[in-house]
Amino acid sequence: MSKRLIAHLAILGANVIYGLNYFIAKIAMPDYLKPLGFILLRVIIATMLFWLVTPLFTKEKVQRADMMRLILCGFFGIAINQLLFFSGLDLTSSIDASIIMICTPVLVMIVAFILTGEKLTLFKVGGIALGAAGAALLLANSPKDSSGGGNLLGNIMILFNALSYGVYLVIAKPLMLKYHPLTVLKWSFLFGMIICIPFGAQQAMDIQWATLPPDAWFSVVYVIIAATFIAYLLNNLALGTVSASVVGVYIYLQPVIAAIVEIVVGNSAPDAVKIISALLIFTGVYLVGRPVKAKAAQA
Repeated sequence: MSKRLIAHLAILGANVIYGLNYFIAKIAMPDYLKPLGFILLRVIIATMLFWLVTPLFTKEKVQRADMMRLILCGFFGIAINQLLFFSGLDLTSSIDASIIMICTPVLVMIVAFILTGEKLTLFKVGGIALGAAGAALLLANSPKDSSGGGNLLGNIMILFNALSYGVYLVIAKPLMLKYHPLTVLKWSFLFGMIICIPFGAQQAMDIQWATLPPDAWFSVVYVIIAATFIAYLLNNLALGTVSASVVGVYIYLQPVIAAIVEIVVGNSAPDAVKIISALLIFTGVYLVGRPVKAKAAQA
């Protein structure tokens, strides 16, 4: 199995996890865990896991010159990304949040073009357009949340969360080519955790652990182990092989995963809109991920 195929499977796995996370995280939040407290909890435990696991695979040391880039990874990819997303989702509807998150691949390409000069090919632009069309079609035909419409402040938070994640993917790419993904993640999460502490400390201390039902415990474990530890690891593994734009465009799969979950649990049924949306999204992912030239090592 080629490194490129493994990278795409890793990104696919991460986005399946994220797609499920929209439903599973809400089992515990906000009734049992408040957003900022939940974020701090997941970041603290994920940081501990990365620092415990990393020595089993690598003992490399990070050069002092790369520390500032790692601090920026912690700031944009861990702290700001998660704080803005959970806080924004708490204010706005999940439909509005999902629509805004479609901006992520576009923002990744723009940031990559500005910071690294990554080439904007016709296939990539076309793939992003198809993926955006598929996701927008699916979301436009989804029922409104029972909580009602969106909130301006919440929508702005989600938008800046998408921008923050795009910046993270671009600035983390050079580190993935130089270090083991676990090395990058353990330092990024350490710095991100430090930034998150003052924001989520009070809510984390207010958690009533004795009152959590089994389904809330499952939600907490899934968010920390799957949606944080495993998903971040899979995305960072992929960044060592493919471009940030390829990783970013896979976010279009998350609405498809969400729709599949709705069908499985009986909240929805397959129809022409869902099928067409899925075809558009998968075609877009293929176009963005294909090599520009046969001799190219990366997309």
